[in-house]
Amino acid sequence: MAMNEPARLNIQEWTVSELSAALKKTVEDAFGYIRVRGEISGYRGPHSSGHCYFALKDEGAKIEAVIWRTAFARLRIKPEEGLEVFVTGRLTTYPGQSKYQIVVETLEPAGAGALMALIEERKKKLAAEGLFDAARKQLLPFLPEVIGVITSPTGAVIRDILHRLAGRFPRRVLVWPVRVQGDGSAEEVAAAIHGFNALAPGGRIRKPDLLIVARGGGSLEDLWSFNDEIVVRAAAASLIPLISAVGHETDVTLIDFAADVRAPTPTAAAEMAVPVRADLLVRVDGLARRSLACWQRGQEARRNELRAAMRALPTAEELLALPRQRLDHAAARLPRALIANAQIHHRDFSRIAGRLGPQILRTRMQRCRELAAVLIERARRAEAVARRQRRERLKGATVRLAASLRANADAHRSRIGRQRERVAALAERAERAAFLLLERRAASVERCGQLLNALSHRGVLARGFALVRSPDGHPLRHAAKVNEGMRLDIEFSDGNVRARAEASIVTPADKPSTILRKPRTRRGGGDPGQGSLFGA
Repeated sequence: MAMNEPARLNIQEWTVSELSAALKKTVEDAFGYIRVRGEISGYRGPHSSGHCYFALKDEGAKIEAVIWRTAFARLRIKPEEGLEVFVTGRLTTYPGQSKYQIVVETLEPAGAGALMALIEERKKKLAAEGLFDAARKQLLPFLPEVIGVITSPTGAVIRDILHRLAGRFPRRVLVWPVRVQGDGSAEEVAAAIHGFNALAPGGRIRKPDLLIVARGGGSLEDLWSFNDEIVVRAAAASLIPLISAVGHETDVTLIDFAADVRAPTPTAAAEMAVPVRADLLVRVDGLARRSLACWQRGQEARRNELRAAMRALPTAEELLALPRQRLDHAAARLPRALIANAQIHHRDFSRIAGRLGPQILRTRMQRCRELAAVLIERARRAEAVARRQRRERLKGATVRLAASLRANADAHRSRIGRQRERVAALAERAERAAFLLLERRAASVERCGQLLNALSHRGVLARGFALVRSPDGHPLRHAAKVNEGMRLDIEFSDGNVRARAEASIVTPADKPSTILRKPRTRRGGGDPGQGSLFGA
């Protein structure tokens, strides 16, 4: 036993605070952010500081939990004694009592079964797509002109909303009637959201400035339509700010996460949509009175400051005393200064006059004449040189212009020759084409004449038949239509004969001959007015 004591003396020494800090760091690094399921135990409501303390337990263990005041204010579902929940947070230790605990950040009920699991899975999927991001949320208009309400037209929800809007600040309301539960209700709600967004801003029906999707309370199954993915996506895609008012305060659906604002009840949604008109009037009156009072106090303060500044300023006599004194001294020195200045200028003029004389002016004028003569001679030489250079440039330009004119004329002659040859070739081709076209047209006319002769009734008349017409020129096909004494016109192959009909005998057993049938009209031709052919 004595031999092991030196080894134990080499063990690192810890203070209680150091050991607690090390344990805290180990626990937080090993677990970090976790999710725990358990039953709430020992909950007595928020502490006076605003924090909440309770425990989570199951069949075999218990862990302490704490919700800080800021996190508790964000919770949609508040803790209750005996409620089975899912909590997420950070696992840490509390050194003051040598225990570990979880700092809860979110809290959700855990007993909804398969529907709750499906909602959670769908929520994660949509959240991963960014449909619930706070950056997508829009601010509600302070005072919307038109409010669109998507709800059932027969429920108490729409009456509550209209009543609350009328009591707070009457606004124009457009109601899009939909079913709020059952088959097809999700599609109707999504179509209503898209329909309001599709309205033209300047159309016959004004586009709403705010949308409210509302429904009364109910079970999870009753509210299931508002957990549908198409409804959530429609709410997230809405360009009009949207308030979700589905169920009561404890009812949570997925549209609440996609909407811009979630209202605990439909009545609360109406309260969020518009302010209280009476409160606004009172506030405006108060601001007007405060503004007037501030302006009056400012004017009074400036008036007092002006009076104080006036008392501090010197008088006009004090300000002008020194300038007046300097003016008197300057006026006393001015006569002597003028006389001295005149003497100085007279002395300078006398000194300069000695250097001036006629000879000096003549010499200077002579130099100027010589310089002018030199400049005139240089100007003449420069003019001659410039004239010669311009003449040479003009001669070169004339030569180049003549050469370019000849080249241009040659190019035009060559192009005209090519065009003449082309015109001759085209004229020859046109002549051949016209001759060929005339031949084709003549052959076509000949074929049409042959076809006309083949189809004409005159060929039938040439074979010994005759065509009988009534006095008005219509062909007669049946003997029953011929009355006694009727004048007839009979056409033969070589001319017409006029005759008068006597009594006709018609027998029912007689059948018309094949010759008396209406000839079959060939495709693409035939004379519909030639009538029927009768035998002679």
